[in-house]
Amino acid sequence: MAAWRCRAALRLCATVVLLDMVVCKGVVEDLDESFKENRNDDIWLVDFYAPWCGHCKKLEPIWNEVGLEMKSIGSPVKVGKMDATSYSSIASEFGVRGYPTIKLLKGDLAYNYRGPRTKDDIIEFAHRVSGALIRPLPSQQMFEHMQKRHRVFFVYIGGESPLKEKYIDAASELIVYTYFFSASEEVVPEYVTLKEMPAVLVFKDETYFVYDEYEDGDLSSWINRERFQNYLAMDGFLLYELGDTGKLVAIAVIDEKNTSVEHTRLKSIIQEVARDYRDLFHRDFQFGHMDGNDYINTLLMDELTVPTVVVLNTSNQQYFLLDRQIKNVEDMVQFINNILDGIVEAQGGDSIWQRLKRIVFDAKSTIVSIFKSSPLMGCFLFGLPLGVISIMCYGIYTADTDGGYIEERYEVSKSENENQEHIEESKEQQEPSSGGSVVPTMQEPKDVLEKKKD
Repeated sequence: MAAWRCRAALRLCATVVLLDMVVCKGVVEDLDESFKENRNDDIWLVDFYAPWCGHCKKLEPIWNEVGLEMKSIGSPVKVGKMDATSYSSIASEFGVRGYPTIKLLKGDLAYNYRGPRTKDDIIEFAHRVSGALIRPLPSQQMFEHMQKRHRVFFVYIGGESPLKEKYIDAASELIVYTYFFSASEEVVPEYVTLKEMPAVLVFKDETYFVYDEYEDGDLSSWINRERFQNYLAMDGFLLYELGDTGKLVAIAVIDEKNTSVEHTRLKSIIQEVARDYRDLFHRDFQFGHMDGNDYINTLLMDELTVPTVVVLNTSNQQYFLLDRQIKNVEDMVQFINNILDGIVEAQGGDSIWQRLKRIVFDAKSTIVSIFKSSPLMGCFLFGLPLGVISIMCYGIYTADTDGGYIEERYEVSKSENENQEHIEESKEQQEPSSGGSVVPTMQEPKDVLEKKKD
């Protein structure tokens, strides 16, 4: 009886799973060549994939969840997927160069998604890009709601102006990363102080910063730098994105599973500097922590001891190591000031020597990782070519040796034949001629001839 109940429960679970798969696949449309003509009527979120791509297969269940969620909340955005290898001409028209590629298609515009491949992040991207480029904030209640909902967002305050035109241009380029709003001066919270109007502000980290054209330069570049929170949990993808900001990144490299005082202390120090010295450093520095040193070791081509602090310049691959022991916030502030003053020497970079070093390091790392993950595969991949090369070298060497021996024998035989011919010629010269006279083979000495004459 118990066994029958177990089998029935298993069949029920399998049925539920199959139904979920059918429902999920039903809300994600498989697109073909007709999509090119029909897409302008709707807003589409499309996954361009390749059937053989491992990352595409990993994204597939997440993509099905995205389609189901967008359908359930009544979003106007339709979710689809296209085999870019079967419809390569359409994929190339949309600028697809790798797999998977996620794009939101809105009229004649195509927006690339470059964030983490999670359901929530993809849905957030779809909501942000599918809506208005610049959303109005008509009341203080709406303003406060946006502050609670978004960690980072930008606001234009004022009427029509050249600054607003620049703001619209920047929003059209950077809407894939963050939200853009507009508001009147009456809507802005009372704690915000504006020296002049119009103005562009960024709200983040429970405070705000005002764009200054003379100190911050180009508006788009400033927005790109300020679209991140001041303190972040770092990973490889985020460091890659920070490379476009031009900021230095101060990272506490720790082991989050290790609860010792040293690990937690360094993380707390970086957090305090990011919070208490934001006005002093936020234009030049980004702060955060990273769990483990594997990724950092790959960037630095070195082995860092955990815990430690490293400062990265992700735009040119330079880095700065500690010149002192960090005991408190003041030590960290002094270390940062020494970097800004040029006292701490930068290491790494993107010189030719560093690039050659990178090639060797990557090759070594690849070989080591192959042997660690699969020793037999490593032996096959590297042992077989080495064996073939060894056999070829041995064959070439033995062929040269035999050839030299044969050539030597030939030279010896040739010299013996020449000696034999010389001996025979000498004998013929010593034999009497046909007239019976003896031909002297050598000239007699002069004194002997004179004695004979006497």
